[in-house]
Amino acid sequence: MTFEELGVSAPICRAVAELGYQQPMPVQEAVIPYLLGEPIDLIALAQTGTGKTAAFGLPLLQNVERSLSSSGGATGVPRALVLCPTRELCLQIADDLTAYSKYQPSVRILPVYGGSSIEAQIRTLRRGVEVIVATPGRLIDLMERGAASLDAIETVVLDEADEMLTMGFSESLQTILSQVPRERHLLLFSATMPREISSIAASYMHEPKEIIVGTKNEGNKNIRHYYYIVSARHKYLALKRIADYYPDIYGIIFCRTRKETQEIADQLIRDGYNADALHGELSQAQRDYVMQKFRIRNLQLLVATDVAARGLDVNDLTHVIHYGLPDDIESYTHRSGRTARAGKLGISIAICHSRERGRLRDIERISHATIERKQLPSGSEICQKQLFHLADRIERVELTDDTTLDTVLPDLVRKLDWIDREELVRRLMLLEHRRLLDYYESEEVIEEADDKGRLPSEPKEGKKRDKRNAVAEEGMKRLFINFGKLDRMFPNKLIELINKCVPGRVKIGKIDLLPRFSFFEVEEADAQEVIRSMSSYEVDGRRIAVDYADALGSEGSGRKERRPKRSAGGFDSERKPYRKGGARSGDGAFDKYKDKDRTKRSRSRR
Repeated sequence: MTFEELGVSAPICRAVAELGYQQPMPVQEAVIPYLLGEPIDLIALAQTGTGKTAAFGLPLLQNVERSLSSSGGATGVPRALVLCPTRELCLQIADDLTAYSKYQPSVRILPVYGGSSIEAQIRTLRRGVEVIVATPGRLIDLMERGAASLDAIETVVLDEADEMLTMGFSESLQTILSQVPRERHLLLFSATMPREISSIAASYMHEPKEIIVGTKNEGNKNIRHYYYIVSARHKYLALKRIADYYPDIYGIIFCRTRKETQEIADQLIRDGYNADALHGELSQAQRDYVMQKFRIRNLQLLVATDVAARGLDVNDLTHVIHYGLPDDIESYTHRSGRTARAGKLGISIAICHSRERGRLRDIERISHATIERKQLPSGSEICQKQLFHLADRIERVELTDDTTLDTVLPDLVRKLDWIDREELVRRLMLLEHRRLLDYYESEEVIEEADDKGRLPSEPKEGKKRDKRNAVAEEGMKRLFINFGKLDRMFPNKLIELINKCVPGRVKIGKIDLLPRFSFFEVEEADAQEVIRSMSSYEVDGRRIAVDYADALGSEGSGRKERRPKRSAGGFDSERKPYRKGGARSGDGAFDKYKDKDRTKRSRSRR
């Protein structure tokens, strides 16, 4: 099958041939014939990196040119709109469409996005464009200023629709879609199919054609998935071993928070790795600089948050590393899908804690991926890999004229002439081998989980753990809360309570429920905020008390307390017992206060 056979026009075929496109990819083969036929609404589900831009871009450009011809050549009015979640993706799509339309002089493409001059974008719109590629926020700004008219839009494309919804653009999309003509047709491209996309389809699409390349929510078959289970305090050491084991690694390391992202990047840089950070606290100029370095491979490792990395389109990534699993399965699929693009192979690696094994099983079930358990490579295995890498570099080195080297080379040859070839190679390799071995022999032993996912420091099965005097795992803090089983407190209820009272996301570890009180673990960085936030709420008129478990003293866990008579409801899910401070404004008191309170005390975790 060729692009010509799919019905793509000669000028576009000429342009894509010059770009090296020889045969359509599966998603292009499935989608293009429909989009070149009668106008329809369409939902296409396919993983990132599978050629979706060309799948909608080629017929979009051809249809725009046909529309211009049928209207007598009236140009300068936007006929097509492509919406995407991030500036980076917006620019990438606009660049691709510009390349595809190389031999269509009447079709002009404009990317509009935040972080650049809105006045320059307004001037270009006034001169006239046929295709707008936009992020939702900036497009709405232009619409409100009267600079962007959508009255003649015939095609709307939502690219990475699931990402846009995840990033909170649902209301913006509704605003935009309400301003385009009812006769337009809507094309929705996504990697996964969350409920929100089904809602958009029901509200704005008419009998959409659904095309699935692979299986719904399925991961890329060209990605090999591995995971390692280590203790929290050894995660960074595990990360370094993985990076050392793959000397040619070119990948993204995903972290949960901005703080963690910057800390990991700084540590890698200090330890001699070619790395940098990408997160929301960087200015647009800093983001652009980091991404430019990464794209031209001046960086091997990009440490990023999910939000900052959304929309990144970087070719030839060898690895994606999850420095801890994301909160939702769709994020795992998106992260992993940044490697193994255009039919290439890639590796997705998760560095996990033992309590994340259940989430791994959920990911396997929903994404249909097999995630293989691996043991961290030993120092000798890494040495072997590194030595072969050195040999490869020696083989690939270009022999160019170098005045300085040419001057001293004859003397060096004479000096080493007494050593035969095999011995010379051995001596060279020994220099590197000893350096590596000395490092790994002096490194702290990494605590890995056994076949059952249990760390050596965790209690053995069948051995009853002392819940009162248990010690928190490294990197976590053990906290006390004055509610227990007699209050109908259960693990899910405690997690719900924490999520409602504490702004942002909190990683929760072990939970120990006792009759009159409970203990739970959170990450050290979050502990103080959890204590402060939760202690300002009440449950059924009774103040929540949270404190460090070790601050209660040796007898703290067994302390007695004067307790009010418990209501029959406790933590029943049908009730809303959470209240801010001493509020008495009814069952909805928590809901009344939470948004205001969170705004006041919000702290970013990305």
